[in-house]
Amino acid sequence: MSETERRRTENRPATAGGSAGDVPCAGGIYERPTPGHYSALAMDRAYKASLARTTGGISPAGLATTTFEWFAHLALSPGKQVELAEKAARKTLRGWRHAMEVGFGRDVEPCIEPLPQDRRFSGEAWQQWPYNVISQSFLLQQQWLHNATTDIDGLSASTERVVSFVARQMLDHFSPSNIPWLNPEVARTTAEQGGANLVRGWHNWLADWERTVAGRPPVGAEAYRVGDNVAVTPGKVVYRNRLIELIQYQPVTKQVHAEPVLIVPAWIMKYYILDLSPENSLVRYLVSQGHTVFMISWRNPTSEDRDLGMADYRRHGPMAALDVINDIVPDRKVHAVGYCLGGTLMSITAAAMARDGDDRLASLTTLATQVDFTEAGELMLFISESEVAYLENMMWDQGYLDGYQMAGAFQILRSNDLIWSRMLRNYLLGERQPMNDLMAWNADLTRMPYRMHSEYLRRLFLNNELATGRYTVDDRPVALSDIHVPIFAVGTVKDHVAPWRSVYKIHLFADAEEVTFLLTTGGHNAGIVSEPGHPRRSYQMRTHREGETYIDPETWRGTTPSNSGSWWPAWQAWLAERSSGRVAPPSLGSDAYPPVTDAPGVYVRQP
Repeated sequence: MSETERRRTENRPATAGGSAGDVPCAGGIYERPTPGHYSALAMDRAYKASLARTTGGISPAGLATTTFEWFAHLALSPGKQVELAEKAARKTLRGWRHAMEVGFGRDVEPCIEPLPQDRRFSGEAWQQWPYNVISQSFLLQQQWLHNATTDIDGLSASTERVVSFVARQMLDHFSPSNIPWLNPEVARTTAEQGGANLVRGWHNWLADWERTVAGRPPVGAEAYRVGDNVAVTPGKVVYRNRLIELIQYQPVTKQVHAEPVLIVPAWIMKYYILDLSPENSLVRYLVSQGHTVFMISWRNPTSEDRDLGMADYRRHGPMAALDVINDIVPDRKVHAVGYCLGGTLMSITAAAMARDGDDRLASLTTLATQVDFTEAGELMLFISESEVAYLENMMWDQGYLDGYQMAGAFQILRSNDLIWSRMLRNYLLGERQPMNDLMAWNADLTRMPYRMHSEYLRRLFLNNELATGRYTVDDRPVALSDIHVPIFAVGTVKDHVAPWRSVYKIHLFADAEEVTFLLTTGGHNAGIVSEPGHPRRSYQMRTHREGETYIDPETWRGTTPSNSGSWWPAWQAWLAERSSGRVAPPSLGSDAYPPVTDAPGVYVRQP
């Protein structure tokens, strides 16, 4: 039963002539639901679940409501309408004047510059007539549409963001860079190759379509095989339950740091993003520096796991792992590490442990992790009561949220980079982008159980319960301010999933003796997989100690020195400084938890 349905049918106060579970009617009197009430609910849910598959999980009702709200506010703003008309006239004149000047061969500056992240018209061919006129006209239209969807009196900021985003997505469909005869690179290549590029592109599209329909990975991903050339750091699975396999990695140094490291990845991804190829494996790097590393590998759920919730993931995930680690490495505290959603879960776990007097943690590291979701980036565009209820209907029908459905949402957030540029390269130019290990991992999709994902969206994103002290563990609320162990938080500059300013908010909630924040170049995934020697990487790092005043994120970034290179050595040194010395390596497993199988285990190979 979804949260929406539960609110309709549960916890109704009993009244005269009524009882718990009754449905309210006029006058506040409760009555028993009609015999067809639950059949009607089931019919609604089945219909919406079917519809959701054709709309990519986007609620038509929510989108229509948002669009109407924008239109109504714009219709009631005659001053804004006049302003838009004036802007349209000015932009038209600017465009015509620019077109005439470049048409006469004059060397003039563009009348409008694209946004810094927009590289669609950066090529030299786009600076030549008539393509410069075409691109400039499109950018002027894009700017006007942005004006039309923003700064409207009475329109909420959230609605404004959604309308602006949707308008931008619609306009991007008709970008001249996506139209073969308006794109100079495509036009030139087609002429030079006699259309052979379009033939190759057609074959590429057919191959991609066939693989998508069959549920197979994209072309080239088969070259990266788990256990063969990715996820190959030696180790043993020392524990398995219905949700996780716990991997203990084999030490390679004569002595190790006394406190082991537990890594909790997000279950929206497979763990081996942190153990890719040997040269860019974070796990291998930590082991080489003398750390005893344990890794959670999540099981890929099926429809049978539909009722697993956040409490199950905490209990059978990090809490179960800590019990095993304490048996294998007794009398030692643990450096806990969480990545993305795994970091949020680990923060909840740490807060609950602190509340209950459980002091088994030595430190907490979060990688691209949010604990406050009020500014969670463009993902919030998909978070509203209408959207969440719509997704719940889809998940209710199949028991989980499919990886392809999640991947589609992330691609929309960066459509120019992940959709349109790929279409241009693969289908119009007929060129395949070479596959790499990170791209192959990204195509190795996972699923999210119905109940867990519903709770995650509602309790964390929609209601922001963790940041407001309303998130409960074992029927009691937890507070991040109870966490007193040292915290190391990593944000990435180009993160669209967990924007670094949102990650930085850990300073506002934690009451730890020290909070070290590190900002690295790159995005949500590539910024974390940032091995020593990686080109064009840099980071900033500063520690805020107990008693010091708060520094806002913009001041922090402007005053914190920048360091070139990977952030991994800085974090490893931070862990080493908070360890109690070197000891002999522990055995792989224990009498109570003997090795089950070799790493990477079974769960990571599940489709």
